[in-house]
Amino acid sequence: MKKKVLSAVLLLLGLTVQAQEDPVVMTVGGHAVPRSEFEYSYNKNNGEGAIDRKSVAEYAEMFANYKLKVLAAEAAGLDTLQSFRDEFAGYRDQQVRPAMITDADVERKARQIYEESRSRVDANGGLLRLCHIFVHMAQKASADEERSAKLRIDSVYRALQAGADFAELARKRSDERESAVNGGELPWIERGMTLPEFENEAFALRPGQMSRPFTSPAGWHILLLKEKRNYFAYDSVKADIMRFIDQRNLREALIDERLDSLSRASKPHLSAAEILEARKRQMESEDPNLRYLIKEYHDGLLLIEISNRTVWEKAANDEAGLQSYFARNKKKYRWEQPRFKGVACHARSKSDLKEVKRIVKRTPFGQLTEALNNHFNAGSTERVRAEKGLFKPGSNDVVDSKVFHAGAVKPVEGFAYCGAFGKKLKSPREMDDVRQLVVADYQDALEKEWVQSLRRKYTVTVNKAVLATVNNH
Repeated sequence: MKKKVLSAVLLLLGLTVQAQEDPVVMTVGGHAVPRSEFEYSYNKNNGEGAIDRKSVAEYAEMFANYKLKVLAAEAAGLDTLQSFRDEFAGYRDQQVRPAMITDADVERKARQIYEESRSRVDANGGLLRLCHIFVHMAQKASADEERSAKLRIDSVYRALQAGADFAELARKRSDERESAVNGGELPWIERGMTLPEFENEAFALRPGQMSRPFTSPAGWHILLLKEKRNYFAYDSVKADIMRFIDQRNLREALIDERLDSLSRASKPHLSAAEILEARKRQMESEDPNLRYLIKEYHDGLLLIEISNRTVWEKAANDEAGLQSYFARNKKKYRWEQPRFKGVACHARSKSDLKEVKRIVKRTPFGQLTEALNNHFNAGSTERVRAEKGLFKPGSNDVVDSKVFHAGAVKPVEGFAYCGAFGKKLKSPREMDDVRQLVVADYQDALEKEWVQSLRRKYTVTVNKAVLATVNNH
């Protein structure tokens, strides 16, 4: 039934799928890997910008391990989880949905929006280009404020009647500064864009005519109509309409309409998801790179989840395993320079500095920050500024001066005393001294063990003759 459904939608879309000869470069756990898939991955990860470029043979080993991990994820049923299905479907849709419509579909939508706008604007008086002088008056203005605003606008109006330049007066006297700097000139307006009182006066003017002063809820206005016209030509507003289409996600609405139309026309009935899946297969048949891009994302999601469960989370949370790994490999963790493990601090008094030293001696390292803050800085006054850490030379001026005997301490206003309390270490004594390195190394060890177990479980066969033709056929 599934094949019939996909065949039906392929016919509905007018699509055909053509198979191409593609030799198998390797077989991993019974799953054949075509040369084109391997080439796609190799070329993508070994381009000129790659930091660690691999030979084809080296990459074949890495690629086989990658495929083994994906098999392990599928065997664990991770590809059946709803969270995985939802995330992958979302990515698939990002790649496929845009292909459900054409540029011509978007152009038709733009034309439709244009015609609707043109008809509405022209039927309501067209477009106006105005110059504006504005005197602000609050809606709850006092009587004195109202008289002051009226005197100002009347003064401007008398000057205009006497022949003053509208643009010059707008620059000097208008309270609407955004338009004032342009001589009072406003953008083209249509009905519905501004206050009704403003529009009623504006649309009653003839080109070149100036209004008498009038009020709106915003204040006093004087208008000069520069030009009146019908709506703009399509080509002059097309770019704005296209931006509007993108901002309002109208492309997605067009895609939904297309999917709904295809769904209603299909027999038997197909869902939008089935149509998208069929479209994906058709696109993949035409563009192998897209096919492998989608597959790469599919497999990558599985790889991340299985690696997290098998290696990353386990290494980070397996405290006993980390301690055991550190104990077995302690000799490999060495520092070129000694470190100081402890606290560097500034104190307001000598007695507080001595108390810091006492607290450091009796408190576990991991609890030092909390202990010092609770003891010295719980009140309104900061008595001590302390920094806990594993310091190397050059990382802290107090440690450099007091422990490594190099340089001077930078003075801190209000804190006359300083000191460094803890231990100077030639090499790590505890796993926590190099935790990040141990976690990383433990992850590597777990991954090697995991790959070895997968190699024992699944058979990997590489066709060396086909491998030799990679990028050379």
